[in-house]
Amino acid sequence: MNPAKVTRETTRILTDLPNVGKTVARDLENIGIYRPEDLVGKDAFVLYKTMCDFYGLRQDPCMLDVLMSIVDFMNGGEPQVWWAYTEERKRIMEGKA
Repeated sequence: MNPAKVTRETTRILTDLPNVGKTVARDLENIGIYRPEDLVGKDAFVLYKTMCDFYGLRQDPCMLDVLMSIVDFMNGGEPQVWWAYTEERKRIMEGKA
């Protein structure tokens, strides 16, 4: 969903999350995330690795940005566009190299 339209009070299903449409919702379900609440306390980097392992190939790094955005949102952050997390992801990944 477009982050500008997201409200915490109406977030009930995966597609209610910021930056999540049907395809990303299906990807989340494939790695065991069925409800928005399932993201609380999760690590976006672990979810990304799980998704890469599930599909047997490295996913687009932008998917990690999406995961960071929805984990942050479910842990109390404001809904933001996924690309708001790109610089943070790059900085973290640089430190892990």
